[in-house]
Amino acid sequence: MRERGVWPVVAVVAVGGAIGASARYGASLIWPTAPGTFPATTLLVNVVGCALMGVLMVLITEVRSTVREPHRLLRPFLGTGVLGGFTTFSTYAVDIERLAEGGHARTGLAYLVLTVLAALAAVWSASWATRRAVAWRRS
Repeated sequence: MRERGVWPVVAVVAVGGAIGASARYGASLIWPTAPGTFPATTLLVNVVGCALMGVLMVLITEVRSTVREPHRLLRPFLGTGVLGGFTTFSTYAVDIERLAEGGHARTGLAYLVLTVLAALAAVWSASWATRRAVAWRRS
């Protein structure tokens, strides 16, 4: 990586991050969450982002060896940039804090647990489904 320079990586992560964060912001405008209510939009964004990360990682790390090597900037652009900017675990933490401080500790606790479980299930199931689809396509 050093021999080709770090600045192209920084640039694609920044551009991808701007795209992902803009998409997340758009989702929050389309489906706003009222104060004190369950932050369903943030949950959905994080679960979808984790599922897409599962698909991306299978395609880049497992399928690449049989097709052709992906461009070296693809993973930083899509994974770190777009999906890193799209998912928002910092907002998740702030949502939990606001719910707890606003007297909605049970909702905050449910959100805390559900987000982690749903995100893990999303990345696992999307990875599994992608592997199955690739194997089916090859057969």
